[in-house]
Amino acid sequence: MTDKFQTFAALHVPGDPIVLFNAWDAGSARAVAEAGAKAIATGSASVAGAHGFKDAESLPLELALANAARVVAAVELPVTIDFEGAYAIAPEETAANVAKLAATGAIGCNFEDQVIGGAGLHPTELQAARIRAIRAAVGPDFFINARTDIFIQAKPETHDEAMVDAALARANAYAEAGASGIFVPVLADLRLLARFCAASPLPVNFMAWPGARTAAQVAEAGVARISHGPFPWKLAMAALKDAAAKAMSER
Repeated sequence: MTDKFQTFAALHVPGDPIVLFNAWDAGSARAVAEAGAKAIATGSASVAGAHGFKDAESLPLELALANAARVVAAVELPVTIDFEGAYAIAPEETAANVAKLAATGAIGCNFEDQVIGGAGLHPTELQAARIRAIRAAVGPDFFINARTDIFIQAKPETHDEAMVDAALARANAYAEAGASGIFVPVLADLRLLARFCAASPLPVNFMAWPGARTAAQVAEAGVARISHGPFPWKLAMAALKDAAAKAMSER
């Protein structure tokens, strides 16, 4: 297991990012692995949707943990799980839940700072305390990919230097608390992204989506990780729907 932790961390190279094509269950994880992936990541919206739930921790915790265990068991690769807000707010409860996730064999998780089911973001100090508690519970090697939703809170055309400064302040606080990486979904302005990457104390995760910046563009900006969020699941569901419609139309 230690080798998987180290292998996964080493794949985060600014300018030469690891590409994570997000899976949602054991079968999709195996398919992604067979396609040549170096690691497996899940997406919370995909996992929830595949089980008939909405995103934002509607999927019961025990089902989320069971699914994580099945994904880990299905592949030989390192597996990181999108764990949203860890189904808790208090640092102690948050850490206990991430410890349960680590017990499934996952080598890391996404951990976000938006208020699940509410508005806005958790205060930086509280989020740092949550990360600090997680680190104490899971040890030094577990990859905590700290996600900040500063840019999700605003329309892309309003993203500016002040928001980058705010995101960097959070990145620094999260790094000091023990985070391993920083995830800034929907930040797509290449100038702002490059500035963020250059100043970030942590390797930066960019989320790709159809029509977004290319992998080459964001690699040049300095990102160390490219994930695909819910879009692989959406692509698979669209293909299934089209194939089903075609089959029924041919009857």
